[in-house]
Amino acid sequence: MSVKVLVEKPRLTFWQIWNMSFGFLGIQFGFALQNANVSRIFETLGAKVDDIPILWIFAPLAGLLVQPLIGYMSDNTWGRLGRRKPYFLLGAILSSFALFIMPNSSVLWMAAGCLLILDASINISMEPFRALVGDMLPSSQRTVGFAMQSFFIGVGAVIASALPYLLHNVFGMSNTAGVGEIPETVKYSFYLGSIVFLAAVLWTVGNTKEYPPEQFESYASQEMVEEKGSFIKDVLSMPKTMKQLAIVQFFTWIGLFAMWIYTTSAVTSSIYGTTDTTSAAYNEGADWVGVCFAAYNGFAAVMAFLLPMLAKSMSRKQVHAISLVAGGIGLISVFFIKDPKLLLVSMLGVGLAWSSILSMPYAILAGSLPVKKMGFFMGVFNFFIVIPQIISAVLLGYLTKHVFGGHAIYTLVLGGVLMILAALLVLLVDDVDEAK
Repeated sequence: MSVKVLVEKPRLTFWQIWNMSFGFLGIQFGFALQNANVSRIFETLGAKVDDIPILWIFAPLAGLLVQPLIGYMSDNTWGRLGRRKPYFLLGAILSSFALFIMPNSSVLWMAAGCLLILDASINISMEPFRALVGDMLPSSQRTVGFAMQSFFIGVGAVIASALPYLLHNVFGMSNTAGVGEIPETVKYSFYLGSIVFLAAVLWTVGNTKEYPPEQFESYASQEMVEEKGSFIKDVLSMPKTMKQLAIVQFFTWIGLFAMWIYTTSAVTSSIYGTTDTTSAAYNEGADWVGVCFAAYNGFAAVMAFLLPMLAKSMSRKQVHAISLVAGGIGLISVFFIKDPKLLLVSMLGVGLAWSSILSMPYAILAGSLPVKKMGFFMGVFNFFIVIPQIISAVLLGYLTKHVFGGHAIYTLVLGGVLMILAALLVLLVDDVDEAK
């Protein structure tokens, strides 16, 4: 059967973009459970506060290795399921398995190993989803496409982050356990996450049809022609926009990493006044951190559709800069808060930043990339997410212990300052699409 060859990508309908992005709900469900609960699991299994960053190092290392490899492989895959969908499915199956095993960790090394498997599996699914937007959408719809992903990221994270709190306060499950034991609420949150992850990705796999090779080639020839090159040559020849965004991402993700690994320690010690992981106060505080993470993700989901509208009236760079400043102020404000309910106000700024982080850099980047290597370069772009996390894993523990006297709250403040610095740097980025 012949394939009708078009010279320009068609605009997709709202529901087509919805279906191709829906799997991100599952991906973020797993990612949010990881972010909100892994430090809690580590502390429960005996980790000291200054040891937590180095235990988290497995997550960014997994991304550093997996994303460019999967990006390259998916760029060169054409099968019955499509180009990107085989990797969605593989990552979902492995992630679901890891989510089921993680809360049953009995010792610290086992939990760290589960984090490595979980994060590597999430990355197998995540990178091809990013590249799919570049594959399927014309440049005029890419901001909307990444915004739709941000919406599902927000929705998935809201539910996942709040699950331990809801299971305790609504369904009556126990949120405390003996020394070295993971609370029942955390275990069942991960079990539910395992199911949701796989189901959401299966929805996208079953309801999205990728362009066949001949049709994709006709689109690629219209957008950008690139020479074949080696891995090293391609990395060294990154577009200027990508290099500029790399610096922005570096400072942004140190701030985010500080938040993910230290919010539980900072809130439970600074506001709830305890470091005893078996106490009711600690677990109440840890549950409330999950609610706070749900709040920022919920606000991010709402803002996902407003940010593209703001970008039309200003620019994507300006929107991203304003959002990062709001996130930085949100993190810094935690230092001054004594009433845990006020943390929800801080999370509004973090949510605005998170919504923009998930969409604006990728929308800016996509217009500067050769379309046939979209997956590869999206994977390489992940270097500038995971490298700052690796540096953070090495340095933040040292700073927290030796400079901040073991007070994790100061590490959050540092994260906020670096996010504001990233906001200033984004104004120097060249946005190719907006320059046309």
